[in-house]
Amino acid sequence: MALHYVPEAFTFNGTPNERTLRDGEQALPESLCYTSSITRVLGFFALGRPDLEDHWESLQSDEAFEKVRGKLCSILSNTISAASLLLATSGVFVSTGSPVPYFDYSSPATYFLLFMSLMMAMIAMLTSGLNMIRWLHTDRQWTREQLRPGGYFLLSYLLSIVMPMSFVGLSLNCFISAMLIAGFHSQNMVCRTLTALWLVIYVVSVGAILMEFAWRYAKGLKSR
Repeated sequence: MALHYVPEAFTFNGTPNERTLRDGEQALPESLCYTSSITRVLGFFALGRPDLEDHWESLQSDEAFEKVRGKLCSILSNTISAASLLLATSGVFVSTGSPVPYFDYSSPATYFLLFMSLMMAMIAMLTSGLNMIRWLHTDRQWTREQLRPGGYFLLSYLLSIVMPMSFVGLSLNCFISAMLIAGFHSQNMVCRTLTALWLVIYVVSVGAILMEFAWRYAKGLKSR
């Protein structure tokens, strides 16, 4: 019975120097390993983790980079939607008077907060739109080269993601503060009671969210 020899497939992964160079490019640069507390906080809000290891790893393949780009574009799209809603709502309150006498929001403090909410919403829409255009036209190699030096380049990279969400948050809080002031200055007891109930719900909700963020941030630091 004749035996046939089947040669094994051999995969060439390059010379040792080429493999070392490739591994060195994929490893997290030293400039991104040791970051400041501010950078870690920004990284947590922008990318979901205080460290950059997972994000840098996602920049090593086109498929992983597309997932990251799609996720960030989705966040920016939702930010634009929220900013548009706040812009329309604040614009209505700024340009029209109160339809009922017991809820007057035309006082200087209330009007100032509503105007600030309007401005913040406009800035959020502008920054979100510009950042979405940037992410739609950027590529993996360009993003890696921007992150590699660290320092100012890393800070500007994270701020470009965090700032639109921050402006939406500021706009929303200015609007809520204006409504609270108008509600507590109302002469109607029912209106003041509902405003107090709304304030309690707001404080409890924000406190729960901040506690969740603090727990996740601490967990992310421990896993480093």
